[in-house]
Amino acid sequence: MADEDKKPDRETAAAGNGAPTGDGEGTVQVLEGRIADLTDRLLRAHAEMDNLRKRTEREKDETAKYAITKFARDLLAVGDNLQRATAAVPAGAADADPALKALVEGVSMTEREFLNVLERNGVKRMESSGQPFNPHQHQAMVEVDQPDLAPGTIVQVYQEGYNLGDRVLRPAMVVIAKGGEKRPTEGKGAPEPKESDDAA
Repeated sequence: MADEDKKPDRETAAAGNGAPTGDGEGTVQVLEGRIADLTDRLLRAHAEMDNLRKRTEREKDETAKYAITKFARDLLAVGDNLQRATAAVPAGAADADPALKALVEGVSMTEREFLNVLERNGVKRMESSGQPFNPHQHQAMVEVDQPDLAPGTIVQVYQEGYNLGDRVLRPAMVVIAKGGEKRPTEGKGAPEPKESDDAA
């Protein structure tokens, strides 16, 4: 008698916990729903872990590639000084003095080796002279009239620019051309000259 009284309570408790209640079809549907939910969670977790792994590898590669940024930027001043040293020698002076010629050649060789070392580590000097001005790579210092050049053409480089991989390590300081102004041709809507106040 006591066992019969306990039986309904067990069934009620089992139904409240979401456990199978004896209905075979309902139980299968509940279990299939749980399997689908767990499978979805597992797939999402795998996708998140895969994305995290790829992002970590990308960040690791970028860190290794650009770790020398600050050091390389500080080192560029050495290259600037080597370039200034050779530029400071007047034209023809080195040919007249063998000692000065040897010194200039030594500094030039040092500068070339310096650039080779930078290039082996991913730092490359920009080719700016004669190129169109690019605000992402160049810093315009002066604009000069050059009627024979297209507007925005770089005519002189004050300070060389460098790239580290695909990033700008230091923009080049440049002089750019204003370019030739378009003058209206005669007889085609050319503006008439203004009369001066003296003529009145």
